[in-house]
Parts: sequence; structure tokens; C-alpha cells
Amino acid sequence: MEGLLNKYTNVMKGWQYRWFVMDADSGMLEYFEKEEHKKQRPRGYVHLAMRTPRLSPSVLPMEKSIGLKASSTRHRYLTERSSSTKERQLWIDKLRTTAEFHTNHMTSGGQQSVRRESRSSSLLKTLTDVAPPKKKTEVVPHEVPVKSHKAPAPRPHTLDPFREVKEYISEANEYAVHLVDKIESLPMSAEPIGGLDKDLLLLKATSTATLSSLGQCLRMLQHQQGGASYDWHESLTSQRHVSIGGSVEDHPSRNGSFSSVTSAPGPIVFPEEKPEGPINHTDEEEDEKGYTDDDLEGVEEHKTIILHLLSQLKLGMDLTKVVLPTFILERRSLLEMFADCMAHPDMFLKIPDLPDPESRMLAVIEWYLTSFHAARQGSVAKKPYNPIIGETFHCSWKVPKKSKNTSTNNSNVDSAENDVSPQQQSGGTDGETKLFFCAEQVSHHPPISAFYFECPEKQMSMNASIYTKSRFYGMSIGVNLIGKVCLRLLEHGEEYVFGLPSAYARSILTVPWAEMGDKISITCAKTGYSAAITFHTKPFYGGKLHRVSAEVKREGSGEVICRVQGEWNSLLEFTYADGTKKVIDVKDIPIGKKRVRPVKLQGDFESRRLWQHVTNALKVGDINTASEHKRVLEERQREGERHRKESGTPFPSKFFHKEDEGWSYNNLLKKGDTKGTL
Repeated sequence: MEGLLNKYTNVMKGWQYRWFVMDADSGMLEYFEKEEHKKQRPRGYVHLAMRTPRLSPSVLPMEKSIGLKASSTRHRYLTERSSSTKERQLWIDKLRTTAEFHTNHMTSGGQQSVRRESRSSSLLKTLTDVAPPKKKTEVVPHEVPVKSHKAPAPRPHTLDPFREVKEYISEANEYAVHLVDKIESLPMSAEPIGGLDKDLLLLKATSTATLSSLGQCLRMLQHQQGGASYDWHESLTSQRHVSIGGSVEDHPSRNGSFSSVTSAPGPIVFPEEKPEGPINHTDEEEDEKGYTDDDLEGVEEHKTIILHLLSQLKLGMDLTKVVLPTFILERRSLLEMFADCMAHPDMFLKIPDLPDPESRMLAVIEWYLTSFHAARQGSVAKKPYNPIIGETFHCSWKVPKKSKNTSTNNSNVDSAENDVSPQQQSGGTDGETKLFFCAEQVSHHPPISAFYFECPEKQMSMNASIYTKSRFYGMSIGVNLIGKVCLRLLEHGEEYVFGLPSAYARSILTVPWAEMGDKISITCAKTGYSAAITFHTKPFYGGKLHRVSAEVKREGSGEVICRVQGEWNSLLEFTYADGTKKVIDVKDIPIGKKRVRPVKLQGDFESRRLWQHVTNALKVGDINTASEHKRVLEERQREGERHRKESGTPFPSKFFHKEDEGWSYNNLLKKGDTKGTL
């Protein structure tokens, strides 16, 4: 059946005539710009399965409208302009009959008896050729084992009248998970089929929406019978069934289709109560290049969003619970940004090799001041993802034992770095020293990130828990990093305690730029050495950006053994008590590339897998899709908070535990342990 209908278009924000063609065999309703274009690719389509066509009054008294309502997509309204009531009713009857037939056929699990030679049938054939079913004996990462395709055997009547229904839904969920995993394992853009294919996204959305509807119906029936103590979502929390980052697919259609798919929210996934197993660092791969993101497109385009946001803020207001616009986001999580601060692992690892407390303190200062430029590259101010509670990030570095420190123009690597004993060599292979990193978001309100570095070979570790607090200051935003970092040198029994500077985004109405400003102290109680570091903010008139100054003192005498002046992202000049000077240009220091496991081998709550869809959308500049994925992640986090609050259960952290006012890694490196815990 085909004819001219009036369709509401988002581009024109109004109604326009389009030629619609309905194929009863395939259940597809397609539209073309004109009747003459029928042989071309349709401008858009919608499958009538799970849709409910209905006749409803229009604004004009003599007109009627045909509405297509689906739980997995937004409402679609098509208005027929024909003056014939008979023809209008014919469309409604035909649409209803076709929709009911394909809905019933889909729920019964049957195959279509008639398939037209179209893109859908060829797509199905390609999918089965590309991804044949795996044998039961094969082990596939992040794949839900598929059980026998048989319904659960009937069981005797129990006190729970919905037991069999729950089992049916649970098994159906496993099949849906298997489908989602197959789709997400496909490359994003591949021929003849890719992960962004419209038919696959439609299939994924339909299956997710169906399961969601079944769960809602079950809860309604339980509530009516007074037995609503069972929560269907709760029964699925033990299964890692849907990747939290892959629950929504809302990709822009390449041909302007009005069938862009947004799947209904799937079952809520909460972090597992059991700690994750040890991370297999042998699977890690070196990042091809360091993180760079110095582009902030469309500032003028999004200025209305910023102005609307600013109109609701007050000076000094805490922004912790304010959702900031997606277009200002970096393409990485805050947990990964902390890892990127380890830009120069060779400078970090040489600290315990130095012979005396003074040289070790100066080495700590050098490493600390040169660590920020890599994590805060570029002049444009952007914000990393706020980590989801339970989110983790793991990585490592391999540092050649005989690498020369090129960070200065007159500094040499201490000879102790090259004199490595056989016992020390157990921590690295092929002449390399390994440094490991683990981070976890341990709290949502307040937002607290905990991270831990460890090098068993060098007998050193570093533990931190940082509480981020954002405030609004008119035309700028400040982010305070509250908390302490503790660097332990086990062989020397020394602990260096310090904080992290605050960050500021200035000129947020134009092109925002970033700077740091704070006063930081670094102290070592055992040796008595201390340092006072000041990150200077730029004055309103004149002055330089990114200035930093520091003084290193010896306790007791108060003697200044070193002064530092310069910019933390450029040149740093060290002046020592004997009058000698050393200049470090941070731009000339090679950045150590971290090693991270591929996304497909990561757990559901590891940063890159969790945020992969947001990251992919931001890479191609699709702000709307990125915002939708981000919204789903944040909503599920809120749902998790409500779930724990109602059940009275604390958040099950995996790698860290509360200690005094901070958080500490569960298995801190102990003196003499050359194997480590990561």
C-alpha cells in the first residue's frame, strides 16, 4: 500500500508531504521525498512491529492524524491530507493489521514466512555469514553463555506464582545480551555490515524495549496481588548482562531517517560486590600516542546553552551536582587524567636511587613540577568525564633500565640506576622496570577518586584520594582538588606528603582557557626537608600565564637549598644554594606512553569501556549522541544510589578502603616485596 501523507520534519519544524510505501510482508513503512524517487534509497523507515497505529483528533476539526507509538522510539505522527474518510480508514486498518501480525510473530519467535529481496534480508544473511554461532566450548570475553534454546520446564506451584515468568524473562534477557554483545563486537564502520547499521540498531532497540516492557508488566502484576517484594531488576544485578556504556544507540542516520534509534533503558547494572580479580598486565598495549584534545568547536553555536546555565548559577555556588554541557568534555575520564600525570616515569623511578635525602627531595620537586604539562595539554579549558561510582582504570609503564634522562641540559642519571641486582630484575623483563597504576571512583557524593602507583623493583609506592569540588566565580569556574598524596620510599623509610593544585577555567563565554593556582607544600617528616610551591594565577591586567615558584628548605636551620622560577608548562629554572643553575624545558622531555588493555578485554566498569560510546561520538563531533550516552550513564548512577539508599547497603569498593579521612589501597606494597600486588 502506498500514498501521499503529511510528515512532521525536524529540519523544517513543520509538516511536509512525503510519499509513503508500506510492505505488509516485511512490516516496513518507508517514505520518499517524491513518488518518482521510489526506486532510490528511502529517506527513512520504521518497522511496524511493536508499534500501535491509532486515529486521533488533529488541531483542525475536519482532519485526522495517524499516530505511531513505540516504547523504543519517540512518538511518530503522520497526517493524511486526503479528503476521503474511506481512504484514511483504509490506512489505519492496514497499518494496524500489519503491526499486529509482525508483533505477534516476533513475540512467538517465529521466522517470517515471506521475505522480500531487500536490504533487510541480505543484511540478515550477511550477519549470519560474518558471525556464525560459537560452540559451547569456546570462551569469549564478555559474552554471556547461551543456554539451550528451550523454555524452562514447568515447575510445581510455589508460593511465588510468578516464578516461571521470572525464569522466562531471565532467559530472554540472556539471549538479548548475547545479541547486544554480537552487535557491539562489530566494527563501527565496516562493509558489508557495521556496528552502526540501522537495521541492527533497530533490532537491538526492539529487543531491549520488549524486555523492559515485560519487566514493567511483571511488576504491575506483582503489585496488584500484593506480592511486590520481588524486583525483576534486582534478580539481574548478579549478571553482568548489559554493558553500561552500550545501552543506548542514538546514532544520526546517514540518510535523514526519522527512525533514529534510542533504546529504552535496560536493566540497571550495579557494581559487583565481589572485588575484581588481578589485572592481567600482559594483555596491555602501548598507547599509540599521548592524549591530545585542544579543540573546542562550536562555542558560538552553544553559547545559548552556556548563558542559560549561567542564569541559574550564583556566585560561589557549588557545581558538584550541576550537569555541565557535553561539548566542553575531554575524551577521557578523570581517573585516566590522574594516570596521565605520570608523564615522566623515568624521573619518578630514579628518586629512590639517589644517595642522600637532599638529592631525593630535589628529585621529587623536579618530578612534581614537570608532571602537569602532559595531563593539562593545550590552552583550551575542557573537563574530563566525572567518573561513575565503581569505575576503575588500570595501566602500566615499561621504563628501560639504562635510559638516559633527557629532561635537563646538565643533569645525569645517577649510576645507581644502572647497577641493578638480580633480585631487583625480578620486577621487569628485558631490561625494563615496570610501574603499575590502579584508580577507582570510591564515592559519588562527595565525588572522591582514589589512585595508587606501585613499583616493586624500586620499593616505592604512591597512594592518594582526591575529592573534587567545583565552584562558580562569575566568568570562570574553579575546581579544587582536596586531599593528600603520599609517596613512600620503603628502602629509606621516607614518606613525602603533598597536595594537588586547583584548576580554573576562565572566559567561559568565549573560548575558555585553563590555568592552575594554589599554594602547595611537600614535606618529609623523617628527613625534615620541605618545599613551598606557589602556582600563580594571571592578574587581570598584565602578567604571565602558568607561572610557578618554589622554595626548598632544610628544617631547623631554615636554609633555602633551592629556588624555582618559571612556567609549569614551559621552562623551569632551578637555582641551588651554591649558585649553580639548571634549566628544564618540559616540552623537550619525552612523555612515557602508558600501556592499557584493549577495550574489548576490559571490564564493564573500566573507564575506556564504560565511556567508549561518549568518546566515539565526541571524536566525530556528534554532541547529541554523546549527551544521550552520558545521560544514561548518569541516570543509572543515580538509580544505583537510590537502590543502595533504600536497601541500606554501602557501596562495595573494589581496591580501596576508608582510612581516617581518606582512602587507602587495600594491599599497600611492603618492604622486601619484589612481586607487588598489582
